[in-house]
Amino acid sequence: MKKNTLFYCLVMSIISMAALLFACGKQQLKDNLGASVQAATPATEAITSFVHPGVMNTQASLDYIGSQVNGGDATRTASYQKVIDYVDSHPVPTSFYATVVVGSNGATSPSKSQIRKDAELAYALALRWAKTGTQSWADKCIQVLNGWSYTFQNYALLDASTNTNQPGLEASWTTPSFVAAAEIMRYYQVNGHGSGWSAADINQFSNYLNNVKNNYINNMPVYNNNWNASQGYAKMAIGIFLNSTSVYQNGYDLINTYLPIIVQSNGSIPEYCNRKDCVHFQYSLTAFAYAAQLAKIQGDNSLWTSNSSRISAGYDYMRSAYGQTTSCNYCSTSSPVFPGVEVAYNHYLTGNLGYLRGLQDPLGVPNDNTFLGFTTYTHYSVSSLQ
Repeated sequence: MKKNTLFYCLVMSIISMAALLFACGKQQLKDNLGASVQAATPATEAITSFVHPGVMNTQASLDYIGSQVNGGDATRTASYQKVIDYVDSHPVPTSFYATVVVGSNGATSPSKSQIRKDAELAYALALRWAKTGTQSWADKCIQVLNGWSYTFQNYALLDASTNTNQPGLEASWTTPSFVAAAEIMRYYQVNGHGSGWSAADINQFSNYLNNVKNNYINNMPVYNNNWNASQGYAKMAIGIFLNSTSVYQNGYDLINTYLPIIVQSNGSIPEYCNRKDCVHFQYSLTAFAYAAQLAKIQGDNSLWTSNSSRISAGYDYMRSAYGQTTSCNYCSTSSPVFPGVEVAYNHYLTGNLGYLRGLQDPLGVPNDNTFLGFTTYTHYSVSSLQ
């Protein structure tokens, strides 16, 4: 009987030990898997606060480029001239639209034209203030930001042929340029002094951002093209200004989702031949490059390297398009070069990107005022500061 009891106890001990070892092994496997998932999770999930200014420029980069111009650097001065030229040719408006009327496929209206131009103007004025420290430039920038944020109410369609989702695309283009200017006005310091933009005005601008985000940008359809790339970039920029990790992360996730869809594994971009122009596929590339730069400023380089540096591969395809060695020919060396090229070049420094930026160096603003410009001034040879 004692032998049976002893044998039983021994068996039970072995079973218990085995169960314990299995449980420990299972937990270790779970921990390892958890670590793997955490390692694969974009660094943005760890963001609890944002770097400011953090939309395309930083305090350090703005200090650097401004000091170069003030010190007489010829290359930087030539690129800064693009900022001066835009400001001088676009007077600050005295009135703004409560309703912005938009059309599809290039169809325009006075309100659509103005908000696009004013988004570029606000950014140019912010850059001019950051470089000079002259208060009048800050005041003019604030006038533009306040003019739209206090006046704007909604978007409307130009006519029955207008895509009902066009307002979301328009908002995705203009809003990040306004935000880039607003980040400078809110956070940049010139010799320890800010722009003087009031807390009440900043709050109203935040209300404007929430209006266009919630009612238009959030409602974009799945087109698997520049619409969704622009949407992701816009939400990342808005999230930074609003200090909202959830809004930023949502935009980041959109970029991660659509990058490998829009830019194929071999770098080709179907949007180029499908749209039959040299513009729309550049919208996608510009949005991706700008989104990657926003993330980089926040300490995350993963968008630049995502999917085997898919953004770089897309620009390689653009180089082929300009050389007319792709399956369709809509680009040539005289076609517009969108300013995202400069931002991508300052990260990758590839020969293809160097060739593209050199076609129209220094780069100013897109001729349709969609994405913010002046990137040769703000980004050429300043990557180490961002």
